[in-house]
Amino acid sequence: MKSARVLPPLDEWTRGGTRVTIGGHGVFVRQDGPPDGVPVTLLHGFPTSSHDWAAVVPSLTAAGLRVTTLDFLGFGESDKPRRHTYSVLYQATLVEEVWRLCGIGRTALVAHDYGVSVAQELLARDPSRVTRMAWLNGGLYPDLHRPVLTQRLLHGPLGPLLAPLTTRRRFGAALRGVLGRELGDADVRELWAAASRAGGHRRAPRLLRYIDERRRHAERWTASLEEYPGPTRFVWGPADPISGAHVLARIRTRLPRAGVVELAGPPAVGHYPQLEDPRAVADALRSFLGS
Repeated sequence: MKSARVLPPLDEWTRGGTRVTIGGHGVFVRQDGPPDGVPVTLLHGFPTSSHDWAAVVPSLTAAGLRVTTLDFLGFGESDKPRRHTYSVLYQATLVEEVWRLCGIGRTALVAHDYGVSVAQELLARDPSRVTRMAWLNGGLYPDLHRPVLTQRLLHGPLGPLLAPLTTRRRFGAALRGVLGRELGDADVRELWAAASRAGGHRRAPRLLRYIDERRRHAERWTASLEEYPGPTRFVWGPADPISGAHVLARIRTRLPRAGVVELAGPPAVGHYPQLEDPRAVADALRSFLGS
């Protein structure tokens, strides 16, 4: 039995956004929902794009939220410069510039995977800017991060040689290896289209330097997570081999007052909650962000 399609076509998602110029680079940005709605910003993960959120956004906008999404530099429909020094710090500055261009002051923030590091940096800079914080599976604690084999290889010295050899089939196999629930071929094709556009898969070794940044900024980013004074919720897939139940155990110990929505199934959700169970994620976020 084939899995039902989760995401709308990538080109449909792209048509709903625009490109803005930041630091000489084109950056893809979307805004959905009523202009006077409560602001919410969604941050995507590696190696995909804002399209990850496409199945969740309609539920949030129906609740009256003003949802801003963007593709980080090197991802999706944003530019993917070959020789750029990609960094989480730069991506955080890019988010701040998107907020400025869109006239966004204070906003709720939702982050997944790579986006959690960007969110931690934003909280370290100015926690008062974030009205409430929701986290989906990601490397919040660098010592607990368990990169899969593909990531380790691309992050290693052979990465620049291996990255051009990535195919849709290999991409799909690596993606399915971190999921708890099946994702259909149509959705995998769309995710690959975003990741590989303009040679994006070739940028993986440069983008994966975020693993080193997490270690370098571990103390600062952990403090920004644990000391954030606003409402916090974790929407988590425990079957994730990268940042799953083992991270959730620490979250419950270190942030006992935070809300936790564990997507335990059956079957349990893995690394991509917003793709594996978009309805549950939308419900968890809508009740939290709209309260």
